Amino acid sequence: MSTLTPKRVILEMGHGNDLHGGDYTKAALRAVQDALHHSSLSMLRALKVSPQDMLVDVTIGAQVPEKVDTARVKESLPYGQVTVRAVKGGLDVADPSKADPAVICSAAIVVRLPLP
Repeated sequence: MSTLTPKRVILEMGHGNDLHGGDYTKAALRAVQDALHHSSLSMLRALKVSPQDMLVDVTIGAQVPEKVDTARVKESLPYGQVTVRAVKGGLDVADPSKADPAVICSAAIVVRLPLP
């Protein structure tokens, strides 16, 4: 009996921002959507793999990672067994005239499939 090992088949990256309000989750969600819009999962049909069998690992880079609602980010992905983590990254751009930074987050989405 052979064991299928999950292998990385996709790496997509995106970025998103919240220009006013400092909402790290909004910026993270936009980064994920940016990454998703660069992908087509046509290989799943070719390999006869169900989208639900994908292992999807999302990493969000944010200046204040604890302000990213990873549960909301997870809910935004349409397929797969999703894990989300937020790490130090991204960029905050200060506005010297007020306390309202532009928040920029980055997203890396890795998809692994159980393949021989």
